[in-house]
Amino acid sequence: MQLRQLFDKDSSTYSYLLWDLVTHEAVMIDPVQEQSARDIKLIEELGLTLLYSLETHIHADHITGGGLLRERFGCQVGVHENALATCADRALKEGDQLRFGESSLTVLHTPGHTNTDISYLAEDCLFTGDTLLIRGSGRTDFQSGDAGMAYDSITQKLFVMPDDLIVYPAHDYSGQTATTIGEEKKYNPRLAGNQTREGYVKLMNGLVLDKPAKIDLAVPGNQRCGINATEGLINQAGEIQS
Repeated sequence: MQLRQLFDKDSSTYSYLLWDLVTHEAVMIDPVQEQSARDIKLIEELGLTLLYSLETHIHADHITGGGLLRERFGCQVGVHENALATCADRALKEGDQLRFGESSLTVLHTPGHTNTDISYLAEDCLFTGDTLLIRGSGRTDFQSGDAGMAYDSITQKLFVMPDDLIVYPAHDYSGQTATTIGEEKKYNPRLAGNQTREGYVKLMNGLVLDKPAKIDLAVPGNQRCGINATEGLINQAGEIQS
């Protein structure tokens, strides 16, 4: 499996393009609408067949480009079934397998940041969305968040995996690109040192955080897979039109 990590500066979001070297079948994880022209150009330049555009959750800080990728490539859009997103082609749940060529992703339902959060497990890496970040974790104070549920997802589903498993998060705000399960168990300030569930809940509930600037637009926009969220269209050259 080949992997390309892409970045949206405004929302500090990582998108991931994965593809099989033999069949050139591909998957995109967490595309950002404002980067759709870039993503379309790259997919076409690499000669890939995009099968899936997948979300790790219903985002509050950006609008997905999944709907626009589907319009261009005919791929399926996937989001967790809790999202109740009628626009999606796949209502994903725990244990689902998404195959592309000889590679595959396994769906892990990892709620807590929201009740729609998914992590995607590949053969040698893990895409954790906002559930587990590099030396951090997703906030749990809005949009169906639950700190206790987040702790359970991290400790019972993610931290039981091999220490050397590479972790690719949905965001980073300090310039890091990846981590490992072992690093986060040892150095994550919210979770290291045998952090208890009670301690994690107290820590997360004590955070005072600003409301995401785009939440009122992003959440309903993402429940529509980004289509008609900003009336954006893509012309035949792959350029965003307003």
